[in-house]
Amino acid sequence: MKKKFLVYLVLIPFVSFAQIKGDITIEWLEKQEMSFGDVKINIPQFTGNCYNYNASKKALFYTLNLSESNSFNENPIQITNVIYESISPSQLGDLDPTNIPKTPSPSLKSTQSRDLKQTFLTLSPIVKDELGFKRIKSFSYSINGGNSRISQTTKTTGVIYNSVLASGDWYQFYVEKSGVYKISKSFLQQLGLDLNSVNPKKIKLYGNGGRMLPLSNSIYYPTDLTENTIEIVGESDGVFNNEDYILFYAEGVDTWNQESQTNVNLYDTKSYYYITVQGNDGKRIPNMVQPTGISTLNLNTFDDYQFHELDLVNIARLGRQWFGESFDIKQDQEFTFDFPNIDTATPIRLNINVASSSFTNTSFKVTANGQDIGTIPITALNPNAGSIVFNTAELPNNTPFPAAESVKIKLSYDNNGVPVSKSYLDKIELNAKRKLQGYGKQFRFQYNLSSSSSGIVAYNISNATGLSRIWDVTDIYNVTKVENSNQESFSFKANLGELRKYVAIDASDYFTPLKTSKTKIANQNLKGTLFKNAQGQFQDIDYVIISPSFLTSQAEKLANFHRSYSNLNVKVIPLETIYPEFSSGKQDIAAIRNCIKYIYENASVPEKRVKYVNLFGDASYDYKNRTPNNTNIVPIYHALNSNTIGESSFASDDFYGLMDPDEGNITYSFGGIDIAVGRMLNNDTAQAEEMVNKVLEYHDLKSYGSWRNNFTIICDDSDKVSDTSLQNRQNNLADAITAAKPFMNANKIIMDSYVQEASAGGNRYPKARTDLFSSFEKGALVFNYLGHGGEDGLAGERIWEKSDGQNLNNQYKYPLFITITCDFSRFDNPSRPTAGEYTYWNPKGGAISMITTIREIGQFSAENFNDVFSKNLFSFGSNQYTSIAEALRISKNSNPNSSTNVVVYLGDPALMLAIPKPKIRLTKVNDVPISQPIDDFKSLAKMKISGEITDENNIPMTNYNGELSTIIFDKTISRTTLNNDGFSPPMNFNELGETIFRGNASVSNGQFEFSFIVPRDIRVPVANGKISFYAKKNQVFENQTGYDTSIKIGGINENAVVDNISPRVKLYMNDETFVSGGTTNESPFLLAHLEDESGINTASGIGHDMVAILDGNVENPYVLNDYYQTSLDDYTKGTLRFPLRNLAVGLHTITFKGWDVYNNPITAEIQFVVVGNESITLTHVLNYPNPFVNYTEFWFSHNRPYEPLEVQVQVMTITGKIVWTKNQIITTEGFLSKDITWDGKDDFGNRIGKGVYVYKLSVKSNLTNTKTEKFEKLVIL
Repeated sequence: MKKKFLVYLVLIPFVSFAQIKGDITIEWLEKQEMSFGDVKINIPQFTGNCYNYNASKKALFYTLNLSESNSFNENPIQITNVIYESISPSQLGDLDPTNIPKTPSPSLKSTQSRDLKQTFLTLSPIVKDELGFKRIKSFSYSINGGNSRISQTTKTTGVIYNSVLASGDWYQFYVEKSGVYKISKSFLQQLGLDLNSVNPKKIKLYGNGGRMLPLSNSIYYPTDLTENTIEIVGESDGVFNNEDYILFYAEGVDTWNQESQTNVNLYDTKSYYYITVQGNDGKRIPNMVQPTGISTLNLNTFDDYQFHELDLVNIARLGRQWFGESFDIKQDQEFTFDFPNIDTATPIRLNINVASSSFTNTSFKVTANGQDIGTIPITALNPNAGSIVFNTAELPNNTPFPAAESVKIKLSYDNNGVPVSKSYLDKIELNAKRKLQGYGKQFRFQYNLSSSSSGIVAYNISNATGLSRIWDVTDIYNVTKVENSNQESFSFKANLGELRKYVAIDASDYFTPLKTSKTKIANQNLKGTLFKNAQGQFQDIDYVIISPSFLTSQAEKLANFHRSYSNLNVKVIPLETIYPEFSSGKQDIAAIRNCIKYIYENASVPEKRVKYVNLFGDASYDYKNRTPNNTNIVPIYHALNSNTIGESSFASDDFYGLMDPDEGNITYSFGGIDIAVGRMLNNDTAQAEEMVNKVLEYHDLKSYGSWRNNFTIICDDSDKVSDTSLQNRQNNLADAITAAKPFMNANKIIMDSYVQEASAGGNRYPKARTDLFSSFEKGALVFNYLGHGGEDGLAGERIWEKSDGQNLNNQYKYPLFITITCDFSRFDNPSRPTAGEYTYWNPKGGAISMITTIREIGQFSAENFNDVFSKNLFSFGSNQYTSIAEALRISKNSNPNSSTNVVVYLGDPALMLAIPKPKIRLTKVNDVPISQPIDDFKSLAKMKISGEITDENNIPMTNYNGELSTIIFDKTISRTTLNNDGFSPPMNFNELGETIFRGNASVSNGQFEFSFIVPRDIRVPVANGKISFYAKKNQVFENQTGYDTSIKIGGINENAVVDNISPRVKLYMNDETFVSGGTTNESPFLLAHLEDESGINTASGIGHDMVAILDGNVENPYVLNDYYQTSLDDYTKGTLRFPLRNLAVGLHTITFKGWDVYNNPITAEIQFVVVGNESITLTHVLNYPNPFVNYTEFWFSHNRPYEPLEVQVQVMTITGKIVWTKNQIITTEGFLSKDITWDGKDDFGNRIGKGVYVYKLSVKSNLTNTKTEKFEKLVIL
């Protein structure tokens, strides 16, 4: 995990019509070493949440949310009353001094997220002058109102229109490189066009070129397929003859992109174009309109640009930067470029970008045509900067060398004697002057200075006999032309003032387009139909699911659930249908964003804009499937920076929720996120089905239970001084949640409060680990981990390992798992699944959703954001809750920060945390209203509890009938951490007291009552305890919660009746059909039914825990107190069901010991044989009754509970003739099956004769593809 820092401020704002003012005090802390992932860094720190560290620039900022709804120009901010204190250069630590300004450089940034407008003040808290460095201790700010405010109004809705693909016949093809292409009649026929009755004038060509779509919303890109001007040679006769052909300019995937700094399209290798022949006449290339004035500049040369760039390798497996050739084996490589008709008087300018991953300084030697050009030195990696994977370097910009028509650039890599050093070429770029002369090939040309010049330029072209025409391709959709009638030289004129691009066309050199595998494409009309309901009427969209076509069945299953359960209008959009309309058919993340933006902007009113977007598939750093087993199902936004696993190389789905004009290209921080976005990591139909089923199970009646009152915090220990804040912050957060939501029950797993044990693999916390997974089994609404982590698990002591998430069995009790730690869920690397992914993917356990990280994050940033998010998640101060993804959106918008770019939401974005509704209240104790003095809960006192279910306004819900679960906790327990590693002073903290009662009661007409006897083992001092209530309504999706902390627990009932009778217990494995000595699988359940007239003790008195001892291991008993539940309305009976995991194959013995509330003991024992899960084991095969007349059941025991098994029973005569066969799929909760029955008739329904028969019982597991069978006899009377 990385460390980032807090800011405390003393803010006194004075808001008036004219000014916004404030006084700020920055409380600086001592600089100390901190972890930033695997790296230790020293950075100046100050307290509070305004701390803003830019890891990529190694720069520190102070960012204040002014809570101001107006937007401002940059000029009105004034910083005054600045008090500085000098600091030494050493106090800068690892900050980059070159990025420290001479003044605070204050700036204002306004953001808008949906209807919320916010303004942020950012400045540098450290400055430099001629005397050195100094930091700000305090300052005042003022923002002038009036004209400085920028009026912002809610965006008007857009215009809904139909796609051109909605009707007609459409044929698709593609190109790869830019240039002039020729389409012959035979090519059209190969596409599938019947040209016999086609008037060539009707032929139209559509396409938007191969360029990547702009990431920024403010840059124009067509909103649908755009018709291109074309030229059809021979169309005037109205017939497309064999010799006729089409000429058009196509833009390939080789176009420079400024946002991504590359000549290669990152997302696709093909630039698609479309032909149709219906409708109006097609657009044709018109003549160029030339200026009539006298030329002020005559050119007979042009600027040529050539490059070599391949995208073969992504070194760190992240980011948008890809590299080409590797130099680790072949260290000398040569690259050839041709510049026909070069202007030798002007040097060629050379740019080269390279990268190296080496812990020693390396370099590239560069030669051009044998002449030394220069050396590119590459700095060694810093061994202490573990997050940096490679360093980049470049040849000095525009290095010149003598011009020549043939150029050979040679790169020689010097690994400095370290063979394991790796280096790669990014790109080679050459800029040359060439003569405007024909040479038998088409060529593109331009004048680079035209945009900065004025007047009229004349382009003079010589040797032009073979050049039939010049096309102006500046606007690729509206090409214009100048024709040449076989002249040796000709010229044309154009206005200067903008960069215009041309292509000279030689009739002997046309490019040929390429066919796709499916040339004729289906009609589609996303834009025109998205908002239409089943009746064809307009309906606003609440929720969009972007799914690949092979997962749309599962996506629709999820959509149907939310349509009925959540009352949302959900639209499932197949990903493949987005690209033809929004990006001309090529894959592009901005096409997906633009589709979402189209929906967002076309809502009927702003309040009904789309709220949720679900990216229904996994993602990868590799957009083009160069990686084995790639997972680029629904692409993700990647940062341009690609050399670090830190936050500056983040990947984020927030891109799809940025709708405003000044947003889109996420660099450092960005504007307000407008839509809650989530991603469900589906790779195939089976996994998608499992993840959707988990969402349905989360809302199933089986999921309703008192576990929804629980949350668990887990906190790392202090492996270094800077870790001390972890446990303080996490403990304070747990207390804040229970203070804001008193019905919640906090379970604190603070690692440093456990005994640390040494092992061969390092220090461990086995008891904390056991408690963590027990908490998962029992159920909690939220698990929140704070501390160090990585792709393989959590904490240096491995409290959570990679496989743990796969092994959890907490079906119907799925929590939200919050892990704001380093790259716990780096899901965009298909070569290395992470611990977080395994936790999410578990089909019958793990998490329902995750707030997690895809890259490293600073510790202080994690601590701050964990607090902010948790407060929004639990909706402090309100009983109105948002979805989990919406809480994340709000939290990120509260203070845009580069650190939070790495925080992602995995799961269904419309999922609401299953917090029960208020409220349940205690009304009487022992028939005395709680408004009067009530009895204390004394040891061995019999207590009667009465209460009621009410709505939020305390009005009794008299129609409420259901079941109540109650847990009564003894007094709060005070504990202290142990300072195991010696880096943090002991911390005092409080936990809930022991459970003195856990029971169930009926609710009738909103009222309930139950009784129980307080265990002898409560702690005697009298103090406040807690009653935690949970109720669920019968067969209705409704549940309530409540609590009471006014009760007093303690003291001794001196008049308690005598009870010396031990409780009674019956033990089973998995279910009541089990017989001691039977077989189980490796992870069975211990089932115990207990009964006692006084009730069972769960109060955890010394020596009086309810325990199970496996194979005599008394040093490590299983404590069962929390697994015991009383029977409904009967505190004298109850059941516990305890999961055992990963037991060794063979015979095992469990010794059970329990106590009643009087501490009378009971001991019992059960034996079982564990068999491996790979093979099926059958025992106790029989039919009952046997002999029989007309009814029998086939019984068998097996070792595959909860798994669908293919079972076949065949009855045959003693000679082997089969008389009856039964095939059935059977799933059992336990190990015994008796599902198959027989009436004694054959397969044709005829009764068979009396006598002895043989039957074969076969059982097959489809999970392991194993099968077993047994033969037995039966007798028919």
